[in-house]
Amino acid sequence: MKAKQTLMVQGTTSDAGKSILVAALCRILSNHNVRVAPFKPQNMALNSAVTKDGGEIGRAQAVQAEAARVEATVDMNPVLLKPNSDIGAQVIVHGKSIGNSDAVDYHQMKPKLLSAVLESHHKLSNLYDAVIVEGAGSPAEINLRDRDIANMGFAEAADCPVIIVADIDKGGVFAHLVGTYELLSESEKARIKGFVINKFRGDIALLKPGNDWLEQKLGIPVLATIPYIPKLYIEPEDAIDFNQIINADTVLHVTVVVYPRISNHTDFDVLRLHPNVELSYARTPNEVKKCDLLILPGSKSVISDFKFLEQEKWQDYIAKHLRYGGKVFGICGGMQMLGQDIFDPSGIESTLSEQKGLGYLPIKTTLMPIKTLSKTNAECLKTAVPVSGYEIHAGVSEATEHCERLFKLTNGEFEGYRSADKQIEATYLHGIFDNSQYLSEILTWAGLNDAQTFDYKKERDAQIEKLASEVEAVLSIETIKDLLCLPR
Repeated sequence: MKAKQTLMVQGTTSDAGKSILVAALCRILSNHNVRVAPFKPQNMALNSAVTKDGGEIGRAQAVQAEAARVEATVDMNPVLLKPNSDIGAQVIVHGKSIGNSDAVDYHQMKPKLLSAVLESHHKLSNLYDAVIVEGAGSPAEINLRDRDIANMGFAEAADCPVIIVADIDKGGVFAHLVGTYELLSESEKARIKGFVINKFRGDIALLKPGNDWLEQKLGIPVLATIPYIPKLYIEPEDAIDFNQIINADTVLHVTVVVYPRISNHTDFDVLRLHPNVELSYARTPNEVKKCDLLILPGSKSVISDFKFLEQEKWQDYIAKHLRYGGKVFGICGGMQMLGQDIFDPSGIESTLSEQKGLGYLPIKTTLMPIKTLSKTNAECLKTAVPVSGYEIHAGVSEATEHCERLFKLTNGEFEGYRSADKQIEATYLHGIFDNSQYLSEILTWAGLNDAQTFDYKKERDAQIEKLASEVEAVLSIETIKDLLCLPR
């Protein structure tokens, strides 16, 4: 059965530009009063988001839903894989974990998961005027073609058209496009309606002979060449951007520790864009040049990542940082590491059942089979400032002695901890820095005087509009509607 008003964006490689092109198309269509939803059949990422109904999806789909101006739902990313080792991952279906699987076992699960994927796509197709689908990796990964649900396997099952995007910045763009095309089956090739070249710099006239050759050889047009967009920042799907943005008004230096299974590093995108902050990421203490505020982020495998901290001697750096008056902030797994003990009696994330923490906060954490997933509203106990965030964690933490708390939740419970010497704060709330008033408080606590108020949500929307404007300048709404079989 042919998919109604559905268009799939696939890429020649990972990081070719699929996620941001889907976001751009969603915003362009929304700007033209088309109700549109993003969709990704299968995502593999440690950056995730919580939906209103308490499900977990890839962070990129939440951003794309924001671009579409619609509420994110679990149907927008029915299958999410969260790696917890080099060969295994937690499998999340329709927002809920169904357990861990290694690569071989997961491959056998795919036929059953395809029905969940098609069910979600069918729901979205009935609710929206258009659905923009994002593929994963490349459709030409022939070792993964059998039982594929992420790329052409989905396109064939849903019977939808496809466009292929390639990043010219990587080099060899025509080889990428031709090679991808030639590795597809005849029915898959027939689905491709056009190519998109991403991140082009220079005179477009220099690219025209190549585009013409490509169309003559394959009979498929280059629909658009998207220019490189300077100073564009859209939340990344998974990869950490280690490039620093040096702001002219920088007076506070913030470092985020990068452990192997770091999760939800998009918590810190607001710090990257803040005009008074220089944000850097560091895998080892030797990479830290200057630091006022050290952040321990979330982790998918908290005990394993704690072992990494010990191996790299981060505990020595943290002790010295605190002796010199620096501040430390922990989020989710980072908070658990700052406590006294971490227990994993059921082997939720580790083969170790117990691990001593850094011991800076009087709390102990037990990892539980049922994960906490919720959007959370609270009030800052110190200033009564309202805040919101989201929780994604398997751990349940409790104080072993009295400890100052940070927030009062709307249900009356208390959340977050502050050390007795006021140098350490920690919370389970992801996205907490997105609250502009609270962020100013944190930066002041960390040593920044007269911090500028920075509305990250407004800036994020402005970045999406900037992206949509640049893309629509080269890929018209008429062309997009034609691809979707929508009336002009």
